[in-house]
Amino acid sequence: MDKNADVMYRLLVQSVIDYAIYMLKPDGTVANWNAGAQRAKGYTPNEVVGQHFSLFYSESDRLNGLPQRGLDTAARTGSFETEGWRYRKDGSAFWAHVIIDAIRGEHGELIGFAKITRDCTVQQEQQRKQREQEARFRLLVEGVTDYAIYMLDHDGLVVNWNAGAQRAKGYVAEEIVGQHFSRFYSARDRQARIPEKNLQTAFRTGRFEDEGWRYRKDGSAFWAHVIIDAIRDDGGKLIGYAKITRDCTEQQALLRAQREQEQRFRLLVEGVTDYAIYMLDIQGCVVNWNAGAQRAKGYVADEIVGQHFSVFYGAQERMQRTPDANLAIALASGRFEDEGWRYRKDGSAFWAHVVIDAIHNDEGRLIGFAKITRDITERREQEQLLLRAKDLAESQSAKMSALSKFLDNIIANIPSCVVVEDAITREILLVNDRSERLFGVAKALLVNKRPHECMSAELSDYFNSLADTALRSEGIHEREQLLLTASGERILHTRATTIKGEDARQNYIMLIVEDVTDQRAADARIHHMAHHDNLTSLPNRILFRQRLSEALRNDTQSGRQTATLCLDLDNFKNVNDALGHQIGDDLLRAVAKRLRSTLRDHDTLARIGGDEFAIVLPSVGSAEEVAIVAQRLIEAIRPPVNVEGHNLSVGLSVGIALSATITNTPEQMLRCADMALYEAKRNGRNRYEHFTLAMDDVARSRRVIENDLREAIGGRQLKLYYQPITDGEAVQSIIGYEALMRWHHPVKGLIMPNDFIPIAEESGLIHMLGAYALYEACREATTWEGGQSVSVNLSPLQFKNSSLVSVVEAALRDSGLDPSRLEVEITESVLLDDSLGNIRTLESLKKLGVQIALDDFGTGYSSLSYLRSFPFDKIKIDKSFINDMGDSREALAIIRAITGMSRSLDIQITAEGVENSEQFARLREEGCTLFQGYYFGRPQPSELRLKALNNPA
Repeated sequence: MDKNADVMYRLLVQSVIDYAIYMLKPDGTVANWNAGAQRAKGYTPNEVVGQHFSLFYSESDRLNGLPQRGLDTAARTGSFETEGWRYRKDGSAFWAHVIIDAIRGEHGELIGFAKITRDCTVQQEQQRKQREQEARFRLLVEGVTDYAIYMLDHDGLVVNWNAGAQRAKGYVAEEIVGQHFSRFYSARDRQARIPEKNLQTAFRTGRFEDEGWRYRKDGSAFWAHVIIDAIRDDGGKLIGYAKITRDCTEQQALLRAQREQEQRFRLLVEGVTDYAIYMLDIQGCVVNWNAGAQRAKGYVADEIVGQHFSVFYGAQERMQRTPDANLAIALASGRFEDEGWRYRKDGSAFWAHVVIDAIHNDEGRLIGFAKITRDITERREQEQLLLRAKDLAESQSAKMSALSKFLDNIIANIPSCVVVEDAITREILLVNDRSERLFGVAKALLVNKRPHECMSAELSDYFNSLADTALRSEGIHEREQLLLTASGERILHTRATTIKGEDARQNYIMLIVEDVTDQRAADARIHHMAHHDNLTSLPNRILFRQRLSEALRNDTQSGRQTATLCLDLDNFKNVNDALGHQIGDDLLRAVAKRLRSTLRDHDTLARIGGDEFAIVLPSVGSAEEVAIVAQRLIEAIRPPVNVEGHNLSVGLSVGIALSATITNTPEQMLRCADMALYEAKRNGRNRYEHFTLAMDDVARSRRVIENDLREAIGGRQLKLYYQPITDGEAVQSIIGYEALMRWHHPVKGLIMPNDFIPIAEESGLIHMLGAYALYEACREATTWEGGQSVSVNLSPLQFKNSSLVSVVEAALRDSGLDPSRLEVEITESVLLDDSLGNIRTLESLKKLGVQIALDDFGTGYSSLSYLRSFPFDKIKIDKSFINDMGDSREALAIIRAITGMSRSLDIQITAEGVENSEQFARLREEGCTLFQGYYFGRPQPSELRLKALNNPA
């Protein structure tokens, strides 16, 4: 740099006022001082040049040697940079950003330091407030439990995880942070790249909002309301996404139930055209409105839906709260039926026949009322005219002839059938035109004939019986009956009344007959909907409970027994998932038909949900009689069902409860039958089990253990013990350990896995226990000096969780354990259940570098095809063969076959359960290479595990 440039540079530095820029000599004294330094620290050049720069530090920093350490670092590395409090001439402090650069000569000798200081107090205060605000916001978000709230980075990876997310999706933060959020979607959605498309929408528009199925850690689905907001900084740059998820499964189920109810209502209304049919909610407000209602009452749906149905009543009836009283009657007795004046939109009145039915859901809860209204104004007017004409005829006998003709004219036009008989001879004196159509006989052939001379025996008996009743007592007598007419089987509603003649010696009987077949069909349809399953038309839970209550009450009085059976289809879910709900529905209908055909007429078969059925067998004599029925049901379902070209095979598990063994209430009977069903499924499915009191005790005990196990997981009562695995070729060598879980219960003491692992599998806790075992085993194995492997058992249920591979990967990553040191053990049942999907999971684990062992080989379902479908690293011979090989030639032959096969396939063999030197020696002779059992060492905690063998070879 020439002299002029040097002068310009010095002038530039001196003029900078936002930065304190000055030189220090090698000993730290100030050599020069610019305007920025004077402004920032308050000293003039004359006051500070020649002073040591530690003057700007606090007394505490000087005592700790902080100024000199900064110089030493700059001299050693060339530069030193820091932030901290510095002090002005007046003693006030400011937050400073400091850079010290070492300045050296041409030959590398230190000639001083260049020091730049900037006052960042304002920025520091802003950052502090921002951190406090972020901390408060983070505490707020993390405390929310009803919503899953978390952040995603640009690529959709989870950045953080609140309590609501853990509650909703089952993952703790350690399991999910860093994972892609697509794991909450189904495999089909991931294949269609739905998660990425949703992020793109949020990126493009700022927000994505949707509802759909999402999946928890245990594989269960829930209906979610999802919002994804793109988060950008002040400059508009994307920094990530905020994601809020709420579990709306319950709301979705309610909506679905409501839609199904509405669909059933629409089907009902489409089949009935002469009636106003609509629904009321619990308070009596109109929910929907059909075309018949619009025609009868003049309102369109938009005008009346949401209004209280009392709008159809007169003002006086509303003041007397008659509409509410009618609803109360329907609620108390199940139905209200009446006739009276109702009012249209235009204010005109009509005489209505009204039926109100109370509608309950499957749980017996009132959900509203079905209302049917029919305009019968014309019929009532004709009846009133008839009565007035009769009165007039009686009071004015002189005009009987004219009135008779008038009466005939009226009767001829009444919309109902009218028949007038002589009370004594029963001779038909008068019929109208409607009667011709009903009886299929001309009026001329009916008049002056007795009913049995011109009608069928069934009709004549019906009318004669009513006439007899009317003669015995005054008033109007009504009867309703299904009868065969000229129009086929019809339901006839008949009113019979006596009419006095000119004197007491002459009386008449008037029969007014109305065909109510269509109206009763509509009534029956509503009643059927309230008590039957829509898919199979079988009784639903409400009707089932009524039938069960009736059977229990009747059988208690007669000294007989009532049986309740709970049925569940085996393998139905696989059919539904593979072929769709339509095929599943057709299969359920076919199964229901087979089950119904197997039972007696007075037995009740009900569908109580999904693929679950229940049966009431009244008046049974013994448990053996019920067992025969249960086996007959199982056999009826066994043959394949052909649905749209698919031959579908499902099994049937049955639980049986008898009233003689338990408290005779419907709820208790169902609960006990359900426990027996659970036992049948646990014992292998496609079978039946009787309820026993021991099952109730076991169920209570299992619930206690399950509750204690939940506390144990949170209270760290679970611990891994390690049993050594030895190498037969290098005696005294421990090559690894099998991790075995133990539960240290605070009251019951040590609990072994056989007593709690099955309960963990049934309750879904196995996924958390399995993750804990993997993380803990990998963590503890990293502390072992010998580099031995660690073996962890995987439950078959863990393979149903799509995140299994991610859990193993995370356990390895968090612990830092070499994947080759982790060995996972599976049983053959993993390969029986969804073998193709589970083989792919095993292949993914293999790609991580993990060793795979097939445990308990030789028991249950062993097949060489397993060894061909997947290259296992190790086979473990079940200890039952080891125990029996001294006395059983078959056991020894199996061991020899397994060892010979392993040599051919180059797979290591581990012999489990070796308990003495004789077994060890014999197994070595047979070619076993690895050994495990009490002979070598018992399971111990990691810190107490056996590290070297003491027993002889």
